[in-house]
Amino acid sequence: MALKQNLQQKLGLKINPLQIQLIKLLELPTYQLEQRIKEELESNPLLEEGEEEPEYATENEEELDEREEEGPERNEDDFTLEDYISDDDDIPDYKLSVTNASKDDETRDLIFSQGTTFRENLLNQLGMRNLSDFEKKVAEYIIGNIDDDGYLRRDIENIVDDLAFGAGIEISEQEVERLLKIIQEFEPSGVGARDLKECLLLQIRHKLSEHPNYPGLHTAQAVLTDCFEEFSRKHYEKIARKLRISDADLKVAIEEILKLNPKPGGAAGDSSFERNAEKVIPDFTLDLVDGELQLTLNSGNLPELRINKAYLNILDGYKNGQSIKNKKDVVSFVKYKLNSAKSFIDAVEQRNNTLMLTMTAIVQFQKQFFLTGDESLLRPMILRDIADITGLDVSTISRVSNSKYVQTWFGIYALKDFFTGSMQMDTGEEVSTGELKNTLKDIIEAEDKKKPLTDDELVDLMNQKGYQIARRTIAKYRQMLDIPVARLRREI
Repeated sequence: MALKQNLQQKLGLKINPLQIQLIKLLELPTYQLEQRIKEELESNPLLEEGEEEPEYATENEEELDEREEEGPERNEDDFTLEDYISDDDDIPDYKLSVTNASKDDETRDLIFSQGTTFRENLLNQLGMRNLSDFEKKVAEYIIGNIDDDGYLRRDIENIVDDLAFGAGIEISEQEVERLLKIIQEFEPSGVGARDLKECLLLQIRHKLSEHPNYPGLHTAQAVLTDCFEEFSRKHYEKIARKLRISDADLKVAIEEILKLNPKPGGAAGDSSFERNAEKVIPDFTLDLVDGELQLTLNSGNLPELRINKAYLNILDGYKNGQSIKNKKDVVSFVKYKLNSAKSFIDAVEQRNNTLMLTMTAIVQFQKQFFLTGDESLLRPMILRDIADITGLDVSTISRVSNSKYVQTWFGIYALKDFFTGSMQMDTGEEVSTGELKNTLKDIIEAEDKKKPLTDDELVDLMNQKGYQIARRTIAKYRQMLDIPVARLRREI
C-alpha cells in the first residue's frame, strides 16, 4: 500500500479552557460565585485571598525554568522539597491543604437547631392519647399514609386491606374510621382530611369549639356543608338564596372561610426552612445621586485573589542531591496549578467586566425608567439590542441576564424583566409588553368586583386605549400576572 499525502482545509471552532471557565462563571449569580471561589481556594494551593502582588502576577513559565536552573540559595524559613517528596516512593506524594483562617481569628461553634417534623408532631400527639398498643399501631399506619399537605389520600377500605395483607392486622372499617376521627383532632387543625371540603369543615368546627357564639362561623359551616360546589364556583347569589341569608352575613362567612388553610400539613413541613425558596442577592446596585445614576457591582463577600507566594518559593529550595525526576514532577505540578490559578483569576475579572459592561448598556437603554421608577417608561428591548451596544454575543448577554438581579433606589428587579417585546399602537408608536401588562392590571384592579370583566370586555377596553390586542393575548398576560378568570375574581 502506497503512502500518500493529502492537504485538507477544514473549518472548526475551538474553545480554550479560559473561555469555558468564563462561560460557566458568567451564569453564576453572586452567592453561587462566592461558593465557587471557596471551592477553588480549597482545591488549588497556589491560589489565596489577598491583593495581587505584581512581581508574581507577571511571572511566566520561562521565569520558572530559569529559577529551576539557577537554584539560588534559600533561607531557613523557605519551603523545601522534603515537605513534598517522600524518599520511599519514586513518585512524590503531595499532601496539600490550605486554610484561610489565621490563628488570631475567632472560632465559633455553630449550633443548629432542628424542630420536629410534621409526622413526628402527629406521633407525639398520638402518644398522649389513651389508646391500646393495637390501636396505636393502626393509628401510626394511618399517620404514615398522610401526605405532606396533611391529607389522607387513601380510602379506608384500602387501608383495611393493607393492614390485613401487609401487617396481618384484622380490623373493621368502622374502627379505622374511629381512629381517623381521633387523628383529625390533632394539631394543625384540618389534618387527616380526605378532601378539601372535609379539611375546611374540620378547621371551622375547631374554631366553633373555641368561639361557639360567633355567628359568622355557623354561617361558614352551613356554606361548606350545603353549598360547597356553589362556593367553589363563586355563585354567591345562589348561596344567599339557598341559605336565606343577607349579602352582609354571607360576606362575613366567606371572609372566615378564606382565612382557613387548605394545606394544613404545609404549616408544619418536614423542614424548618422554606422549601423551593429562591435566594436573591442583588448582583448590581444602582443609586440615584444628585440626579445621576451610579452603578456598582455588588461583590458581597467575594475575596480578592492572588498567587500564593509561599508555593513559588518551593522552586528556590532545591538541593543539588535531588533527583531530576523528582524535580520535574514538582515543577510540572507547580506550573499546572499556577496556570490554573491565573486562569481562574483572569476569568473572575473578565466576568466582572462583562457584567458591568452589559448592565451599563441596559441602564443607558432604559435610563428614563431607572431615573423615575415608572414601569410604563420601559422601552421595548431584546437581547440583540444590548449585544449591538456592547459588541458581545447574544448568548453572552443571555448568560449575564439569567439569574441576575439589580437593586435600584425603588426596588429589586431581575435583569431578564427588562427584556420585553414590543407592540405597535394605532398611532404607530411602539410600546413594550410590560406597559401592556401594567395597563391590563390597572383595568382589572379598577373593575367592579361584583361584576368582573370578562376577557372579551378587557379586549374592548384595551382597544379603546389604542392597544390592538387579541383575546388569547389577554388570557396569556392575565395568567402571567397571576390573575384568575372573571368568575374567580368575583366578590360580594
